Amino acid sequence: MQNKSITSRVDSLRKIMRQRQLDAFIFPSNDPHSGEYIPDYWKAREWISGFNGSAGVAVVTADKAALWTDSRYFIAAEEQLKGTGYVLMKERIPGTPSIAEWLTQVLKGNAKVGIDGEIFTISAATALEEELCSIGDLKISVETDPFKDIWTDRPAIPVDKVMVQPLEYAGETAESKISRIRKEMAAKRVDALLVSTLDDIAWTLNMRGTDVHCNPVFVAYLLIGHDDATLFVNPEKLTAEVANYLDGIGVSVDRYESVTPNLSQYGPKIWMDAGTTNCSIAEAPKVSPVFAASPIPAMKAVKNPVEIEGYRNAMTKDGVAMVKFLCWLDKAMSEEGGDKQTELSIDKKLTAFRAEQPLFKGISFDTIAGYGPHGAIVHYEATEETDVELEQRGFLLLDSGAQYLDGTTDITRTISLGPLTEEEKKVYTLVLKGHLRLQNLKFPTGACGSQLDAVARSPLWEAGLNYLHGTGHGVGAFLNVHEGPHQIRMEWKPAPLVAGMTVTDEPGVYVEGRFGVRIENTLLIVPYQDTDFGSFLQFEPLTLCPIDLKPVDFSLLTEKEKKWLNQYHAMVRQRLSPLLDEEHRQWLEKATREIE
Repeated sequence: MQNKSITSRVDSLRKIMRQRQLDAFIFPSNDPHSGEYIPDYWKAREWISGFNGSAGVAVVTADKAALWTDSRYFIAAEEQLKGTGYVLMKERIPGTPSIAEWLTQVLKGNAKVGIDGEIFTISAATALEEELCSIGDLKISVETDPFKDIWTDRPAIPVDKVMVQPLEYAGETAESKISRIRKEMAAKRVDALLVSTLDDIAWTLNMRGTDVHCNPVFVAYLLIGHDDATLFVNPEKLTAEVANYLDGIGVSVDRYESVTPNLSQYGPKIWMDAGTTNCSIAEAPKVSPVFAASPIPAMKAVKNPVEIEGYRNAMTKDGVAMVKFLCWLDKAMSEEGGDKQTELSIDKKLTAFRAEQPLFKGISFDTIAGYGPHGAIVHYEATEETDVELEQRGFLLLDSGAQYLDGTTDITRTISLGPLTEEEKKVYTLVLKGHLRLQNLKFPTGACGSQLDAVARSPLWEAGLNYLHGTGHGVGAFLNVHEGPHQIRMEWKPAPLVAGMTVTDEPGVYVEGRFGVRIENTLLIVPYQDTDFGSFLQFEPLTLCPIDLKPVDFSLLTEKEKKWLNQYHAMVRQRLSPLLDEEHRQWLEKATREIE
């Protein structure tokens, strides 16, 4: 069945393409600030394709359309693209062409491929151009927004007020952070540093906002010179208190749209991160960009003592909410004749338990509550159309998190709702073994996440199982739930792991059409020991929540793994029991029972 709204939008776009003499147009999932989650104003890829996943690239030619996305969204994308005319391209699957390869197959030589200069980063545009030149005679054309005249009901850029993050939670003044940044600028011999990424701006200035769903950031650019700095932001977003705060830390204010014409006021040599700065800004007049990785992500990734204490407090609150929820779910699923529970109803219930906690500021990402076959959809999000009732059998995969003023949480638990198959038990136990192997790993300072990734996968590989998403990501301090530069994943990510970083540990297995399993804790990297061979690190679990023991095949666990589970559950009991009433304490005692 044809999706008339999407096909109509694509037809309108093709008229614009003909006017600009373009043979193709590429739409990534970005905004001008390289955000993973973006304000509605910049959700052009979703508008033109109908696919609403957080990762994907749509490509439209005069007579064809295709969308590339990763394994998290294969099933969802297949459904959402029906009737749109788009072909799904499954990334990292043998036989799937890259965007450049596909374009050279469907376009003639000397064709012109359009990209939006405000959306494409410098590095992405460069890489695309190099690939197109190497395999075909295609040219890149950097364009302005093609949707100006056809996206008539486009949402506005957010104008919500911003706030100052109190020092009691930030742990370091903005002046101190800017001073550290300026030392990096002096070493680089540049006139100024342009900061485009919203979480880097929020961290640097100790400010937070509500412009992006689930991420407490605000739309702006920040330009830091050696003696002064300018925040490019719509002034209506600033209260008198925030304006006075910015003046007090030596930051002036200019309008958001003034950033490109005013870059040169700080000098020609502007430091830009090619991986996060868009092409249009790089072409600002009278500017000679110096392309290098921004120093801010590495600074932000290492949490200070106040932030670490904030994490512990946030995880304790989140643990209380999770225990109350899991206790409630046990009762709700066992009651005869009680209210039926669905994926959406339990999502609302969990959020309500979190909202009871002090300093709660909302969820940190949309909850993934996938029952049975839906658990095999890696980034499944229940809707009114897909919502299903929970039954007293099988697995519920629940990936969720919260924003608190003192920290950000991210936790996944796979919960048995009743009888399980032997396959389900085996897969669950192997995923748990992978989780524990990474949790208990000792490694040298400076190792990168790509070097650690195989440790979590090894129990699964031995059984012929695997997963295609990353094993771990950094987590912000009341900031974005996904934070770099470090990651734990198969793809090469050279960012070193150092003490003070947070990172998740979340291996999984997804059996399409049947069930999925993922177990995730947020960890803190801490010192282990110093030897003649260098400094070594280890992981400390921050997440406080029972790991479901009912599906575990204990014959597959080593004595060391059983001992760690007992120690972890003892810590969870010790930290959470004083904050619970008798009913929830009793439930927690049973859920964290010692393994013989």
